[in-house]
Amino acid sequence: MPMGSEDRTGTTGREGARAPGRRTRWDGVREPAFAWTRSDALLAIGTAAIDLIGFSIAAAEEGRALTVSAVVLVVLGGACVLARRARPVTVLCAVLALGMALNLTTPQGPHFSAAFAVALYTVTRLRGPAVTAAAALATVPLTLISGGHGEVSALTGVLSNTVAVLLVVGTGLLVRRWQQEAEARRTLLADRAVAEERRRIARELHDIVAHHITTMQLMAGGARANLAHDPEAAREALVTLEGSGRMALGEMRQLLDVLRAGEEPEQVPPEPQPGAGDLGRIITESRLAGTPTEFTVHGTARPLPPTVGLTVFRIVQEALTNARKHAGGARAHVRLTYRPEGVDVEVRDDGAGARPGPARPAAGSGYGLIGMRERVALQGGTLEAGACEGGFRVAAVLPAGAVPGGRGGERRG
Repeated sequence: MPMGSEDRTGTTGREGARAPGRRTRWDGVREPAFAWTRSDALLAIGTAAIDLIGFSIAAAEEGRALTVSAVVLVVLGGACVLARRARPVTVLCAVLALGMALNLTTPQGPHFSAAFAVALYTVTRLRGPAVTAAAALATVPLTLISGGHGEVSALTGVLSNTVAVLLVVGTGLLVRRWQQEAEARRTLLADRAVAEERRRIARELHDIVAHHITTMQLMAGGARANLAHDPEAAREALVTLEGSGRMALGEMRQLLDVLRAGEEPEQVPPEPQPGAGDLGRIITESRLAGTPTEFTVHGTARPLPPTVGLTVFRIVQEALTNARKHAGGARAHVRLTYRPEGVDVEVRDDGAGARPGPARPAAGSGYGLIGMRERVALQGGTLEAGACEGGFRVAAVLPAGAVPGGRGGERRG
C-alpha cells in the first residue's frame, strides 16, 4: 500500500501492524480493527512535535511553568493519531478528552491543536455526513472547556475554533470528493481500455477464423473432389489445409498468450505478428483455394511499422476471404503501393464467378468491414469499400514513415 493513501482494503503491507478483527466503514468497506503505516507514524510524531512546540511557546509567553503532566498529555494527543485510519471516531474522542484534561490542569487561552485538526479531518474523510456533522458540532464546545481563558475573551475563542472546525471539515469534504471523482475517472479509463482490448481481440479472432476456416473448407472440398481422378492435386490441397490449420492454431495461441499475460512467465518468445512481407502466403492460399489472384507491388518496398504491416495483412486477408465467400471463382487483384509518406493497399475482384449464396455486405456493414475500418482508423488512415464494375473493391490509405534501405521497383506475383 502506498504511503499516505487511505487504507481501503484493510491491509497494511510490510510497513504496518494489524490485529485480528475487522469493522465496516460507512461506505461498506471492511477495515481492520487496528492498522497503521509508516506515514501514520510520521504524522503522529509531527503532530506531537507541533503541539508540544506550540504549547511551550504559549507557556513561555504567559509565564506558566512547563509541567511534566502537561507534556505527557500533549504527546499522548499526538500519539493517538497513529490509530486514526482504523478508529477515526475513537481517536477524535481520545484527542478531545486529552485536550480537555490539559486545559483543566493547565489553564490557557482558546486554541485548536494539530491533533484536533488531524483527528477531525480523518473523521470527515472516512465517515459519513451524519458522523462528520456530529463530530464538528461536538468539537467546538469541547475544545473551549478550560480552567481559564487568559486574556482572550470567550467569544473570540468560540469564533476562532468554529472557523478552524469549518476549515478542517471543508478540506476533508473537498479531498474526499476529489478522490471519489479520481477513482471514477480511473474506473472509466480502465473500462474503456478493457473494451478496446476486447474489440481488438474480437477483430483478430474474426480475421483468423474467417480466413483460415474458409480456406480449410475450400481445400477440403477440393481434395475430396480430386481424390479419385487427381491424387496429386488432392495431396497439394491437403498440404495447404494442414498448413492453414497450423497457422490458425499459431495465431490463436498468440491471442491466448495476450489474454494470459501476467499469469505466468513466458517460456518461449512469441512469434512476430504477420505483416506486409507475408502477403505472398495469403496470395498463394487464395490461388490454391480456387480464386485466381494477381499481386503487384508499386514503389520502393520498405519495412513498415509492425502495426501498419499487420493492418495491411489483415485487410488483404479479409478482402480475399470475402471474395471467396461471396464471389466464388472470381478473379482478384491485390495491389500494394509504397509512397514516401505511407502505403496504399487495394483488393479488387471482378465478381465474374458470383454465385447464389450470402449477399455481399453493404459498404458500412459486416463485422469484417467494420473491423477493417477500425484498424485503419487506429492508424490514422482512410478506407473505401464498395461495389465496382460488377465486383467489389476495398482500398485503404495508411500513413507510415519512410524507412531507408528498402528495395525499389515493382514486382508481380
